[in-house]
This record gives sequence, C-alpha cells and structure tokens, in this order.
Amino acid sequence: MTAVPPAPSAHPGTSRKRLYIAGAVIVVALGFLVFKGLGNATVFFRTADEAVAEKAKLGTHRFRIEGVVVPGTVQQAGNDVNFAIENNGVRVPVVHVGDPPELFKPNIPVVLEGKWDGDHYASDRIMVKHSESYRVKNPQRVKDYPVGS
Repeated sequence: MTAVPPAPSAHPGTSRKRLYIAGAVIVVALGFLVFKGLGNATVFFRTADEAVAEKAKLGTHRFRIEGVVVPGTVQQAGNDVNFAIENNGVRVPVVHVGDPPELFKPNIPVVLEGKWDGDHYASDRIMVKHSESYRVKNPQRVKDYPVGS
C-alpha cells in the first residue's frame, strides 16, 4: 500500500494569512488593554484652581486635587464629611465618602483623590500634606509619618 499524500490546499497561503490576522488581533487587543490599564491607573494631580479651570477637560475621570481645608466648612454627614478646599482664591466644595484621617482639620493642606460630580468634588481618599514648618511646630503630631508624606 502506498500512502496517499495530502491534497493541496485550494488556496495556498490561507493558513499563513489566518495566522497573521490572529496575531495582529492579539497584539491590538493586548495594546488596548495596556493602554486602558495605564490610563485608569494614572491619577492626575491638580491644584484647586487648576482643577476648576480644567473642569470640562477633566470630566468625570479620576484625578488628585490639592488645596487647603477652609475653616468653618467641615461638616460631618453620617459616615461622610463635607468641606471645601481652596487654592489661589478658588474654592472647591468637597463631599468625602468615609472617615477622614486623624490629622485632618481646617487650615491644613490636603490632597484628595476622586472626581468631579456635578458642582462638587467627590473624594474617597484624603492625604494630609505637611510642610517642614508644620513639622517643626508639631513634631508630636507627625513623628510616626515618613518625611515624604
């Protein structure tokens, strides 16, 4: 008995073409996932005045905003805290979900993480910023915090 050779393909190169197309689809899909993943992981930092000026551009994307907590604006609302921050004369109302950090109080600089939600900034993370002058005046309050915070 003699072996019968396989029949030649009706369209030579079709399997190679399919392989290239499948490879291209995989590369495009991986590129899209990396781009979206990096885009979502990047959190932009703006001062309060910059964030207000760029509100339309920032839309509802997450970013960080910096400002000083305005005295007389801090109000506990259940588990949330409402307050305002200010920078260069521009005030931003904030609704923060969750408990603020222990060092949170009026007249201190903070960095918030969240996004615009209508006329206010919706925050879910508060980071207290301390300058060197604050550290010198209040060493007992910041002794457990690293120098870069």
